[in-house]
Amino acid sequence: MNIATTTALPVSRRPLLGEILVAAGKLQPRDLDRALLAQRETPQTQLGQLLVRLGLVTESDVLQALAEQLSIPVVTLDELPPFPVEVPGLMPEFQRAQLVYPMALQDEVLTVAVAHPEDDFLRKALQMVTGARLDLRLASEADLEKALQGSLVSAESEDAPDGIDDTDAAEFVEHLKDLASEAPVIRRVNQMIARVVDLRASDIHLEPFDDGLHVRYRVDGQIQLHERLSPNLSAAVTSRVKLMAHLDIAERRLPQDGRIRTRVKGRELDLRVSTVPTAHGESVVMRVLDRSSVRLELDEMGFAADTLAAWRRLLDHPYGIVLVTGPTGSGKTTTLYASLAKLDANAQKIITVEDPVEYQLPGINQIQIHSAIGLTFARALRAILRQDPDIIMIGEMRDTETAQIAVQSALTGHLVFSTLHTNTAAGAIVRLQDMGVERYLITSSVIGVLSQRLVRQLCVHCKAPYEPPPALLESLGFGRLDVANPTFCRAVGCERCRGTGYWGRTGVHELLVLNDELRRRILDGSDTSALHAHAVQAGMRSLFEDALLKAAQGLTSLEEVLRVAQEHTDA
Repeated sequence: MNIATTTALPVSRRPLLGEILVAAGKLQPRDLDRALLAQRETPQTQLGQLLVRLGLVTESDVLQALAEQLSIPVVTLDELPPFPVEVPGLMPEFQRAQLVYPMALQDEVLTVAVAHPEDDFLRKALQMVTGARLDLRLASEADLEKALQGSLVSAESEDAPDGIDDTDAAEFVEHLKDLASEAPVIRRVNQMIARVVDLRASDIHLEPFDDGLHVRYRVDGQIQLHERLSPNLSAAVTSRVKLMAHLDIAERRLPQDGRIRTRVKGRELDLRVSTVPTAHGESVVMRVLDRSSVRLELDEMGFAADTLAAWRRLLDHPYGIVLVTGPTGSGKTTTLYASLAKLDANAQKIITVEDPVEYQLPGINQIQIHSAIGLTFARALRAILRQDPDIIMIGEMRDTETAQIAVQSALTGHLVFSTLHTNTAAGAIVRLQDMGVERYLITSSVIGVLSQRLVRQLCVHCKAPYEPPPALLESLGFGRLDVANPTFCRAVGCERCRGTGYWGRTGVHELLVLNDELRRRILDGSDTSALHAHAVQAGMRSLFEDALLKAAQGLTSLEEVLRVAQEHTDA
């Protein structure tokens, strides 16, 4: 606050500000002498402001002393009206610049709160503009700034769409920051994040409802409610997460994305944070990227021996497109990372384009997409083709331009890896056609498509063998797999698996390798079902069959097979 000793108002002998503070016991005489000596070095600094900076008195002490010196009453933020009174000729810009808050205008008397009543120029300007007599009130700079900012936000919100809060936004944001900085809130959020290590969770969901903030964790692909926090903690916890992710805490009407990097129980965790507005507040999801737990070994990812051998042969191709398909959370990116880790980065130039870069791989150039500045998949791909790469990995084919550049890259001698969101391997072929890639380009560039899902593995400590009803096995088509001595097991539940009966997940796969007959059918315009049927006849094991084999080996349950890998013949 810019506060000074003053002789601006006409009085005979007004006590000095320092004298008032000393008389009130707020300031020691020797401290006043030190402050006056320091003021000589910086004469433009007012004494009151200097005393506060030196920590000798509080801003409130100076405010009360100045009010006594000038015989002007003090008003607080709560005593100011919600909106400044409209005064003809007094512009909002002037009010904000000079910290002037009109409180009332009656009988040609303007009651106005100011931060610097000793400013002779300010008083004359107010009298000249308004033509009214002034009844001054003293308020702190901070209170006036909050009041003026809050009234501006509230005025703007009157014309905004329904549902936007028209309260004092500035004060509310400061309140949220205060809540988010309280020790209990910080401790509660830290405990939430630390719990992912014990639970092996992949996501944390914070969902606001009428009865409070629901805290849910996704473990082995299944979401579980862990606790329900009081409604009065919802805003504080959400604000704390947003502060940690460097998001705009004041923006509660638009989705935001951020990232938290932290260390929990000796592990480096990256949390991808997403917020979206809901009817009861902001919903927050934190995707957990645990670098220490990611498996980058193809041998440990659930591949059947023949499928893995065929996949390794695709990795050895000098050029072409290799696609991995499946829904969100099916492990596509992890499979590509594990595949790239098997390639010789010393002998080959490998570049990836990702959004985001989830895990850093040694010896591989990884590019982070940044759409806000125009760095899209397509633009990055055009640039890296001038970097003379041997192998390119595209995080996801999202548009026609990206797909066409990938095809051109494959046709010019590059091995290209990417992902698509389709239900089956054959569905990826039709999806490329839908994206505008000509059939003859697909048959010339694509060499293989891997479709995958993740199924929960049975807990080895409590799973129990059993004999499924023959009618069930027959309805599932188990007989065509020709499995000798199957060992089916069911989930039981124990302390180690927290009563779920499952521990961890493994992959189920179908690998479509293009041959001459399949290329001919693509050129003829066959649909997904026809392409899938031909691939199965040619020896491809479908997702469903691969999952059934894992159930027959006692790795997962038939219930899990039916949940995750039902027969799909369309995209």
